[in-house]
Amino acid sequence: MLGALFWLMIETNWLRIRLPKYTPEPVKKLPDWRNVLRILNAQGILALAGIVGPLILVTMDLIAAFAEPKYSLVRQSMSSLALTSKGWIETIGFMLMGLMIESFTAGLYLNIKRRRGFGFGTALLVFFGFGMLVIGTFHTGTAGAPPTFSSIVHTVAADSVFGLFPIALALMLPSIKNDRRWHGMFRYTVITGVIALVMAASQPFLPHKFGFFGLYERIMVLNAITWLGTFAVRLLVLSFQLRETL
Repeated sequence: MLGALFWLMIETNWLRIRLPKYTPEPVKKLPDWRNVLRILNAQGILALAGIVGPLILVTMDLIAAFAEPKYSLVRQSMSSLALTSKGWIETIGFMLMGLMIESFTAGLYLNIKRRRGFGFGTALLVFFGFGMLVIGTFHTGTAGAPPTFSSIVHTVAADSVFGLFPIALALMLPSIKNDRRWHGMFRYTVITGVIALVMAASQPFLPHKFGFFGLYERIMVLNAITWLGTFAVRLLVLSFQLRETL
């Protein structure tokens, strides 16, 4: 009886049941992932070049050094390792490092807000990569032997590369400091530049038969390539962040 009455009230519009309206949430428009992949390909690949380059040089140096039983990582220079039977491994390391750093510098140049001096600073980083190619191509001379064209070019390239590296960092510092994405790397860059400057300036004053020259040189090289690798990692992280324009 009650059911029939309820049905009658609905049919005659005496009882109207109003259900809450369902409003679907607006669908967010996703970015075009093809654009995202294009950004990753541009920034990410250049960043990976800066990460892989230093790793290759360190790996090749250690492989060649341990493959020569009489070679000392502490006493002998990296350049002298190229004169051994496994020197071709060291040569490949320098040349690949140079190519990778030149590629990475292009990505760095395009992803930091440039201030005065930044362009010249990155140009010196490109020269750093080119210098690595020259160091790998022209070998140092044998100890005690008269200098050759190859050894002179090698020495000039090595001195120029590590002498200009702290100048490159100094020129890039204002841009790094004023770019909020890179500001956190400012102090590290200052420390790296000071270490590079002190070591490059003191190298000519080392004793002729300095017993720790190999270690000294490797610390100087590691200081520079670690900075490059760290900045490359930062660039890779930024490559995964979507741009607001997408």
